[in-house]
Amino acid sequence: MTLDLTVPDLTGRLAIVTGASDGLGRALAGRLAAAGAELVLPVRDLAKAGRTLAHIHAKTLRRADLASLDDVQAFAERVDRPVHLLVNNAGVMAPPARQISRDGLELQFATNHLSHFALVHHLLPRLREGRARVTSVVSFGARDGRIAWDDLQSERAYRPMRAYNQSKLAQLLFALELDRRSTGNGWGITSNAAHPGLASTNLQAATPLDRWFKRLSRAGILVQTADRGARPALYAATSPDARGGGFYGPGGPAHLAGAPVEQRLYRSARDLRDAEQVWAVSEKLIG
Repeated sequence: MTLDLTVPDLTGRLAIVTGASDGLGRALAGRLAAAGAELVLPVRDLAKAGRTLAHIHAKTLRRADLASLDDVQAFAERVDRPVHLLVNNAGVMAPPARQISRDGLELQFATNHLSHFALVHHLLPRLREGRARVTSVVSFGARDGRIAWDDLQSERAYRPMRAYNQSKLAQLLFALELDRRSTGNGWGITSNAAHPGLASTNLQAATPLDRWFKRLSRAGILVQTADRGARPALYAATSPDARGGGFYGPGGPAHLAGAPVEQRLYRSARDLRDAEQVWAVSEKLIG
């Protein structure tokens, strides 16, 4: 379905979208491919991705579990061309019990933030060659997020939504710091962030929010489809008017639905020292 957002011609551009097998990522990949982009997609389940992405022809699927730092590095090392667009979209949301990644890290922090930090780190030469636009898909949950510096991996106390909000705030702080560092070091990379508002996708399937989202969606109240929820990220990733360091979301009431607009950065993400510390801690965690 074509929505009210014009995507420029992306012929000859190489785009990477994480989490493209379903939900927002699948919608984003479809729109980028329709605009002419060639896609390289890291996916955990090749068979599933082959089915759900069968309608996209200009694509290469490569197996990579974003919860594994080794997989992220291996994927990045196989990219041998300039990258023009990177959409950091993959994520997990609020597992009821604390889970850890292959690297022993809390799963949401590892997948939502650290995997994307590592992906950018390993792709940095290709991103610089392509003077890339990097868009990180966060959540309005980042507004209520707080970085628990003394319990970053939720080892002492795990609360599903608190850990989720923290991971999305870390991702947002990273996106902003990436743009500042690119500007300061002349990397030529533009980094921004977007959130979908309320969008009903498989992300909520394992959470108590799932039934609530589906009821609101059926009633047509404030909950968007994945296609509509993808619009802010699509705008941030492709529009010539989207700027580095910008933050985009739906323009409707409470920024829960509607056409994409630039919006005021959450107070939780305005502290430059927090962004610098997230960067430093992430460097240590990926070795």
